[in-house]
Amino acid sequence: MLTTTYLLMRPRWQTLILAALLASPAAAAPLPGFAPGAWFGEQVRTATLSGDVRAYANAAGDFDPVKPMRLILFSLPNGNTIEQTLGCQMRDDLDWHFDIQHIAAQTRRLREVTPDENLVLVCLEAPGLSWPAWRRGVEDRPQQIADVYAAATRLAPPGKVTLAAHSGGGSFVWGVLDAHEAIPAEVDRIALLDANYSYDDASRHGDKFLAWLNADAQRRLVVLAYDDRHITYQGKPVVGPTGGTYRATNRMADRFAKELAIDEGADGPLMRRTAQGGRITLLVHQNPDNKILHTALVGDMNGYLYATTLGTPQQDAWGRFGGPRAFADWIEPPPASLPPRSADAIGGATFFAQIADLAPAEREQAIAEQLRAGNLPDRLREFTPISIVSLDAEGRERRLTYQAMPDYLAVGSDDDFVRAPINPATAQQIADRFGCTLPTARMVDQIYQHAVVKVEPRPLTERREAAATFAQHSAIIEQQRGGRNGLIAGVKKDVVLTNRLLERPGRVAIYGWHRLTGEPIQPVTTVHTRAYVDYSHGVRLVREAMTLDGEPTTFEQIATDPNLAALVSSDGPLKVLRYETEW
Repeated sequence: MLTTTYLLMRPRWQTLILAALLASPAAAAPLPGFAPGAWFGEQVRTATLSGDVRAYANAAGDFDPVKPMRLILFSLPNGNTIEQTLGCQMRDDLDWHFDIQHIAAQTRRLREVTPDENLVLVCLEAPGLSWPAWRRGVEDRPQQIADVYAAATRLAPPGKVTLAAHSGGGSFVWGVLDAHEAIPAEVDRIALLDANYSYDDASRHGDKFLAWLNADAQRRLVVLAYDDRHITYQGKPVVGPTGGTYRATNRMADRFAKELAIDEGADGPLMRRTAQGGRITLLVHQNPDNKILHTALVGDMNGYLYATTLGTPQQDAWGRFGGPRAFADWIEPPPASLPPRSADAIGGATFFAQIADLAPAEREQAIAEQLRAGNLPDRLREFTPISIVSLDAEGRERRLTYQAMPDYLAVGSDDDFVRAPINPATAQQIADRFGCTLPTARMVDQIYQHAVVKVEPRPLTERREAAATFAQHSAIIEQQRGGRNGLIAGVKKDVVLTNRLLERPGRVAIYGWHRLTGEPIQPVTTVHTRAYVDYSHGVRLVREAMTLDGEPTTFEQIATDPNLAALVSSDGPLKVLRYETEW
């Protein structure tokens, strides 16, 4: 429950959250294409680049266009989603990946010590969660990499660029080098966090680094690695006898030594090799205890903060490399932790009366602001587990469990609320804010089957798109509910995800409103444009985090897997995982 999480937060964290919740959305003009984020008053943006690369951008809510701009382009390691890479406070049902990198929290700490610069973080997630696999065997990948890089830099205002990567995310950085004759001029820092496996002299990587560094004395290359030659996992060696990034770092040092004087030194377990006054820094942890430090270098040891500040006035302001975590106060709550409702929040009936005469776009904005601020009934905060036992594509029985909101999004308190129909862009913004996804039609059916409160649909025919009708229909549902608690269904048509949206872009997909017989009134339809909203539409959120056969997973991993997609989708592997949040 959010209440428990909130009370356990340290005092400074409570202050930060409260300030974020109380901050006025109008305090600063949002960046084009950005929407208010979930925490710390941030603004965020999501996009799909070059057809299949998922991107997430995060900027401070008080972005100042007068200040210099820096874009940190972070390419994800193999097997990590954007949400896992951003990180959050841990909860028992969350995958361990949520607690290893904390790139969002580290970026927030970086903003705290760099007040004179606008820092925008853009995370890039490869299809299949592997940049090396995505790049292999396709002739036009260099051009796609160049396109992805160009599109990513356009997600925020122009400025300096830091190219950063962890693990297999380094493959994207090498792809950028391979796709350009010279490293793009706006890049002034490259930070490889145990990510330099694929450094290759034959591909002229060393030549390009040196040409780039020689052209501007402000540029800097930082490499973090560790002695991985003898590490084992479950009794087996993890890499070859000469190491992975350990060997790659030696290759880089050997290349630079052909033209530069290399200074070597040690600092406890750390071996440093530097050149050009420290603008090239190769740092190798000697790993005397023979541990797997692959992720610890990035998160627990503050490697991201270290690599993005080395050589700047801020390099000692945030903490120290090696730990402890210098960003603990900036870690956000776990997914689907809804912000608390303010004691003086407006009631649902009064709010809908106030917005009755607003234009649809203004009404959407007003509803979104209330939901983002946590003005929704407490009963919606207790998600309901939905357990499905079904066969995968290989005929193996699987058990999938996910958490569904017990009713549709609404504005107000438990005693005074109105269910709030909203368009898919707004719905996606709220889902993103709360660490959730929208359901598929198959999931809507599953939720209906699990519902303990089912009522007969009550269609209305007049003023279907009016806010007053939204309130009228919600009141009818409350009469039907009769005070019963628990998962309710059969009261709305759901906004759903479906591959049919590929055939009709710019539409909203609607499904459901089940009769007591279990038959839906509305088959999946994309007849309406995405701006259309009427009283019968509802948005029910589902937590992105799921479990499969007792093991943590995510909606995206299930929905896109050809073997598992049928557990949640009747469309085959899902290609539409979200609605665009900008038009």
